[in-house]
Parts: sequence; structure tokens; C-alpha cells
Amino acid sequence: MMLLFWLLGDMWPNKDGEEEPDWVKTEREQFHNYRDKNNDGKMDKEEVREWIIPPDYDHSEAEAKHLIYESDIDRDNKLTKEEVINKYDLFVGSQATDFGDALVRHDEF
Repeated sequence: MMLLFWLLGDMWPNKDGEEEPDWVKTEREQFHNYRDKNNDGKMDKEEVREWIIPPDYDHSEAEAKHLIYESDIDRDNKLTKEEVINKYDLFVGSQATDFGDALVRHDEF
């Protein structure tokens, strides 16, 4: 529980008489219902790992969907060379393209 209070205190310093915002209540519920799996009032190493890197979350797929969503101007779910060039900064900043290195190495694009 100390970790939760420390994190919440960092994000929302409780001021005397100030009502707790809904997002703080939601975070408390999330902690108690989902993050503190062994109900010991704190998060151990495995609980923190699962919170930060959920085992069922595919980072590569999420990044690919993000790149397509942000770049696909005509919404055909395909990227043209022009669409990638128009969002070059997005691709250069992405781990999916090895921070742009994959764009430089492949002429067929």
C-alpha cells in the first residue's frame, strides 16, 4: 500500500479538505483489484513487471498499428512511400524501424 500512496502522492498531493479526484479513486481500485495480486498491500518485483510489461501485450504489433494509424492519410491500411516520407519524423523516432536505420538500408521502399 505504501507504493500506491507514494505514487499517488507524487501525482496528487492531498491538500487539507480537498476532495479526492475520481482518477485517484480509480487508481486505488486498480491497485487493490488488479495490481496487488497477492493482497499484501504492496507491489513486489513480479507485480510491478506485469504492470509495466503485461505478458499479453505485443509491443511490436502496437507500434506497427500506431505508425499506420498516424501515417495512413487515405485510410486504406497501407502505407505508400509518400505517406512514410510525410511522417518521416515519426518513423525515425520508432523502435520498429530501429530509429530510422531500417528506412536507410532498404531501397525497395
